[in-house]
Amino acid sequence: MRLSRYFLPVLKENPSEAQIVSHRLMLRAGMIRQQAAGIYSWLPLGYKVLKRIEQIVHEEQIRAGHIPLLMPTLQPADLWRESGRYDAYGAEMLRIKDRHERDMLYGPTNEEMITDIFRSHVGSYKDLPLTLYHIQWKFRDEVRPRFGVMRGREFLMKDGYNFDIDKPSALHAYNRHMVSYLRTYERMGLTAIPMRADSGPIGGDDTHEFLVLAQTGESEVFYDDRVTQLKLGDREVDYDNWDEVAGVCKEFTTLYARTDETHDAAKFAEIPEEHRKVGRGIEVGQIFFFGTKYSEPMGAVVVNDKGERVPVQMGSHGIGVSRLLGAIIEASHDEKGIIWPEGVTPFHAGIVNLKQGDGAADAACEALYKALAAAGLEALYDDRNERAGAKFATMDLIGLPWRITVGPRGLEKGVVELTSRRTGESEELAPEAAVARLVEIYAAHR
Repeated sequence: MRLSRYFLPVLKENPSEAQIVSHRLMLRAGMIRQQAAGIYSWLPLGYKVLKRIEQIVHEEQIRAGHIPLLMPTLQPADLWRESGRYDAYGAEMLRIKDRHERDMLYGPTNEEMITDIFRSHVGSYKDLPLTLYHIQWKFRDEVRPRFGVMRGREFLMKDGYNFDIDKPSALHAYNRHMVSYLRTYERMGLTAIPMRADSGPIGGDDTHEFLVLAQTGESEVFYDDRVTQLKLGDREVDYDNWDEVAGVCKEFTTLYARTDETHDAAKFAEIPEEHRKVGRGIEVGQIFFFGTKYSEPMGAVVVNDKGERVPVQMGSHGIGVSRLLGAIIEASHDEKGIIWPEGVTPFHAGIVNLKQGDGAADAACEALYKALAAAGLEALYDDRNERAGAKFATMDLIGLPWRITVGPRGLEKGVVELTSRRTGESEELAPEAAVARLVEIYAAHR
């Protein structure tokens, strides 16, 4: 994509309505535009990152054996009356009547609808275990939407639901989700800590939130800082191996890490003082086990191996896909702008032509652009007739991890400059070597 033809409405000044870094930078970088309180249009750059995040979520869910589908945004109220949540959910639910005066709602979550789908098609324990998920837009009518996509009213969420014959099987599904989420966040360049949390309106006894540490987080968190050093890395996990999956979960949840709702001051005091930390965190996901909370009232039963009809054991598991953009920026930025991790960057590299119109520079940039595309990497080529400082400022603001700078002086020596956005370090390389270097870097993030 050439920047002269791209729709990138960057702002030079900080928007007055933006209270936190991620909101400010998303507006300045031309990623989103507010259409109403807590409701945003996703402009091309923001949409590309959103789709990158969504793809990683899909890949890790499928790796864990979960099956995608798609449910509608609007739901009949009668399903929620069956579960008892229609009146209990509160004012955050947007309730609607259609032209036939039927009660509808814009879904804030999908436990009722997925239970209805399950009970309509599954009747035997032989069809279990089963985990279904989708990535869909949700709406919660927040009293005070703020912080951009971090606390909007409309948001994109992955929500998944497991159905199991007994509690041990359902707890394995819970553990499986925890591991898949840990891998998902690591691929996005995030350290997301699983913390014992409160279940809220979803219900259930077992639940963990995943929080990214950030000063602007909405939750106060208490943790042993050694938990931030834990990584899955490249290790392969067999999701069908109950002991292996449980072992990973134990590794990541043994050290103390809790939100303020579940904080235990006595247990926290047992941590060595040098590792005892209090901070703030941004919630980017949550997993729940709630047993038969929905299956019993809604009649989601199967026949077990003894011929008995039993309600299935269930859990639900969510990742805030659109919220993750804000969380990543909060965790990865500097005074110049965003610093995208390689796993989610909208473009793999930026190409800056220092002398647009110069035959050799133009030809070198075109060749780099084509070579990167041939290697499966997307470049954003700044081919505008702008001064070099303005081009560098735009690249720093939008945060592409790598920049290739092309100019007549370097070309005379047969080199271009490859610069890391994160460290600011540059090296001079032959154009083909710069392409090879980027191919090597991104191979580690696939």
